[in-house]
Amino acid sequence: MAVTGTAVAVAVGLPGVSVGQGAPGPAGSTARGGAADGGGAGAGAAEAGAGGQARGAVPPAAVAPAAAEGERGVGSDPLTDDELARAEALALTPPGASAQRDVEGGRGPQHLGTGLADPLPGDGTRRAEVRFYDYGRDELVTRTVNLATGAVEKSAAQRGVQPSAHPEELREALELILASPLGQGVREDYRDATGKELASTAQLWFNGDVYRPYREANVPARLSRCGEHRCVRLVTKVLNGAWIDTRDLIVDLSARTVTRVG
Repeated sequence: MAVTGTAVAVAVGLPGVSVGQGAPGPAGSTARGGAADGGGAGAGAAEAGAGGQARGAVPPAAVAPAAAEGERGVGSDPLTDDELARAEALALTPPGASAQRDVEGGRGPQHLGTGLADPLPGDGTRRAEVRFYDYGRDELVTRTVNLATGAVEKSAAQRGVQPSAHPEELREALELILASPLGQGVREDYRDATGKELASTAQLWFNGDVYRPYREANVPARLSRCGEHRCVRLVTKVLNGAWIDTRDLIVDLSARTVTRVG
């Protein structure tokens, strides 16, 4: 950008050189309207139309409504809302799904995400890969759903695999922090920053991800099972306000405990 800007400035600034007569502009283009061909302030003023808008100026942009989304995508199109909902429902159909548990301990596994599965060679059928976490067994469950037939073609369960945390898991982690004795410091920081009491997670912005103990030094014994258990670390702040440091509070969602590190 700096080189291009300098080239244009030199071309316009040299006396007796008309940019409009072949001087190269940015990206090899030929600029129009230099001082030597009458394209100065006087010409610009003469071309101004009613309301001060120059003749030939680009009109204001118009916001067009988004195109209607169909029930089914084509080829490698992202999954539509209907396909996402259908894939998740089909993935929960196999026997045993009701015995699994979500992050709050409720019936059924915790949904983590759904994406378009890689196509099979020579087969253009669209498939969805749905990922769940079963807190009852601390297992990552992955199911591949054929969106044409509705069949669950593949199902696998893995232990010790911890993909990124879902927003529902992060919210539950924050709930556990605020319900624990270690959450008192968060409440005090919020009161100092706002002069108000912290009564709900809705009063905070938060984000975070899975806590990986192998990256840390001096991991407390209570967190030694993180990796086998699902553990997360949060960053939080007052909505449109100051940060509240919660990075030293690790939540074991499987054991539903909060532990301070560092």
